[in-house]
Amino acid sequence: MPQRLPTKLDGLVLLEPVVHGDERGFMVESFSRDAWAQLGVDVEFVQHNHSRSAKGTLRGIHFQTEPGQAKLIRCPRGEILDVAVDLRRGSPTYGQWEAHVLDDVKHRQLFVPVGFGHGFVVLSDVADVAYLVSSLYDPETEAGIAWDDPDVGVEWQVADPLLSERDKNAPRLSEVADELPF
Repeated sequence: MPQRLPTKLDGLVLLEPVVHGDERGFMVESFSRDAWAQLGVDVEFVQHNHSRSAKGTLRGIHFQTEPGQAKLIRCPRGEILDVAVDLRRGSPTYGQWEAHVLDDVKHRQLFVPVGFGHGFVVLSDVADVAYLVSSLYDPETEAGIAWDDPDVGVEWQVADPLLSERDKNAPRLSEVADELPF
């Protein structure tokens, strides 16, 4: 059974699964509905996504507005700094962020519930990111905030990240705060 590790933001769940390895390689259980539910990840996932990115690529900070989207993220190849930002307006940690290294050694996973923004930056030469989501992708409800919003202050560990045009032009949290449904 995986172990739940401490997090500072209420709602985030950091898991470290059991890795069974020997000279041939390893086997890790990356999801089991009942076991993960016992550890705080009690969500029905409806889609599984997989991305590959080069070193220094930063994706985020993204979220879906309606109905919201919870994510269970892991990095089966390489190493990323995975970041969640609390966007729940009534939360005592609104606007605060938390980051964890996810990699192909410890196989940790981060559960990011509805009401959080999510992003990651690639620390290794290449990284694959796989994530289960609780709602289907809908371009009409996709949203984001600036990766470098000074009011949020995420410490990305990369000075000059590779960014999409969307991420280069994302608004600051203060510019979208009144529109957040969380």
